Amino acid sequence: MVVSRGKTPSAQETFLQMAQAAGLRGRLLVTLGLLVLVRLGMYIPVPGIDRVAFSQQVDAGGLLGFLDIFVGGGLSLLGIFALGILPYINASIIMQLLTAAIPQLEDLQKNEGEAGRRKISQITRYVAMGWAVLQSTLLASFLLSPFANQPGIPFIVETAVALTAGSMFVMWVGELITERGVGNGASLLIFLNIVSSLPRLLNSAVTVAQSPTSSRQDVAGIVVVSLVYLAMVVGIVFVQEGMRRIPIVSARRQVGRKLYLEKSNYLPLRLNQGGVMPIIFASAILVLPLQAAPYIASTLSNPGVSDFVNQFLSPGSIPYNLMYLVMILFFSYFYASLVVDPEDMSRNLKKMGASIPGIRPGKATSDFIAKVLNRLTFLGALFLGIVAVVPSMVESGLRVTVFQGLGATSLLILVGVAIDTAKQIQTYVISQRYEGMVKK
Repeated sequence: MVVSRGKTPSAQETFLQMAQAAGLRGRLLVTLGLLVLVRLGMYIPVPGIDRVAFSQQVDAGGLLGFLDIFVGGGLSLLGIFALGILPYINASIIMQLLTAAIPQLEDLQKNEGEAGRRKISQITRYVAMGWAVLQSTLLASFLLSPFANQPGIPFIVETAVALTAGSMFVMWVGELITERGVGNGASLLIFLNIVSSLPRLLNSAVTVAQSPTSSRQDVAGIVVVSLVYLAMVVGIVFVQEGMRRIPIVSARRQVGRKLYLEKSNYLPLRLNQGGVMPIIFASAILVLPLQAAPYIASTLSNPGVSDFVNQFLSPGSIPYNLMYLVMILFFSYFYASLVVDPEDMSRNLKKMGASIPGIRPGKATSDFIAKVLNRLTFLGALFLGIVAVVPSMVESGLRVTVFQGLGATSLLILVGVAIDTAKQIQTYVISQRYEGMVKK
């Protein structure tokens, strides 16, 4: 096999290495096996619940239908993995906010190295467990009145324990995939959950299109929405791969009587620093009021509170889309500030004897990087907002409901996770390539 050294591995080389290289093949098999295990766990039922009635409630759409997409149908099935990876995602959001607000946590993350990161990961697990207990208790209380076959406190306790244990197991599987498999475990679990819902959505679209009662407008609406989703996929790929390359040059060095000028390089700044995380964070934050509204209404004995929140923050409504855009913009800037520190970049460039042409080292360099980063983050956040809002507006305008619950948010997660996982596989292929060169 001819290998292009120093270049991105070809598809042929990647697939051959996936089949032949023992290390990469083992990681892929571990990843696939754990994902299948999590998927099978969705079908282990929580006892004492009228699942038929609850599944009909989820199929009606709304908040439960939106959450069901992210847990891959586990919510409608009411399996022990019904909460899925959501508590861990929420805990990660909380910890990232606390890390920016509490100096001790920020010091652990930036200055304590690997030990500090392990400490933060351990705290995140505890927060995820507490969040899982809270969410499972709220879900069990919601199921108590209309769907439980054995009402009472024992039902709430048993259901909460089962759902919490299932969520903790899914969290452990996600970390195991990250450590011994390929890709980010939490992202792959969300990817699996969304992919598992696609056959059902595609089947419903084909059924509606082939139905004798469907008009040409209905079929045309389905085609237009499908084309919009395909266009969004293409745009997502371009934006996820887009970056601004800031040129940098190294200082001159003299060896004997000869003066050498180091080859110029560049500083890459991605257009979308946060990837899929701003979308996930914004979605998780906007779900919280909808989850809490029924319990606040019952506590205050005022059902109008729940009706107001459901109407104001109903997915697809104008207030919801505006809030969605604001939250995406906020989390894009927040996540970019966590990923890229202009002052650290400026100090590192100064230590290496490198500089940006036309920009003085020190504060001028950090200000220039911050200015460029702010512009890129705004453009990336604007694109994320368009991706999140436009398809739902097109669906509402054309009155197409067969893709309800999927959304371009799910597409962004699918494409982003697929690109990141493919890059990690390519990294393993390149490492195998150089190992072969060393052995020779």
